[in-house]
Amino acid sequence: MIVTEFDREDPSLKVQLADMLVLTWPQAYADSATAEVDQLMAPDRLAIAAIDNDELVGFVGAIPQYGDTGWEIHPLVVRDSHRTQRIGARLMTFIEDEIENRGGITVYLGTDDEKSQTSLSRLDLFADPLTAIREIENLDRHPYEFYEKQGYKIVGVIPDANGWNKPDILMAKRIAVPPRDLNKKQL
Repeated sequence: MIVTEFDREDPSLKVQLADMLVLTWPQAYADSATAEVDQLMAPDRLAIAAIDNDELVGFVGAIPQYGDTGWEIHPLVVRDSHRTQRIGARLMTFIEDEIENRGGITVYLGTDDEKSQTSLSRLDLFADPLTAIREIENLDRHPYEFYEKQGYKIVGVIPDANGWNKPDILMAKRIAVPPRDLNKKQL
C-alpha cells in the first residue's frame, strides 16, 4: 500500500473516491458525490490517496484557510475493508507534512456527532460547553478518539450543527514549531 498525491487526471480514482464517499456518508453524498470529488480536486486544495493494488483504499483532503497558515481537513475516508490498518494515520501524517511544507501552522477539522456516539449528544451544549468538552465520553466508537491519537485536541463544539443534539466537534493540531521568541511567552 502506498500513500501519495492523488492523481487528479485518473478518472478511475475519481469514481472510486465518489463511491467511497457515498458508502461512508450516504445521507450527505448520495446525490452529489461526483460534484464533491470535483471540488476536492480544486487546484488550491491538497488531495492525498492511499492505494493498494490499484484500488483506492483511503483519501484525505485539505483546504487552505487563513491564507496558508490554517488548513481544514476535508474529508478523511478509509474503506471499511481497510480500517484498523493505520491507513488513516498514514494519510494524516502525509497531509500534515505537505501542509507544513506550504507554510501551514495549524490543521483543524470538524467531526460530526450525528449518531449520538458521544456524551455531547445527550446535553444542551449551550448550557456549559467547556465542561461538556472536558468530560466527553465516547459511547459508540466516534472518531474523535482517532484524531486525539494523531495529536488533535478538541477546541470547541458547534451545538446542534447537524440537528437537535447533533453537534460538530471541532479539533485542531499545531503542526509547526513556534519561533523561539514565542516559546518564551505563555502559549
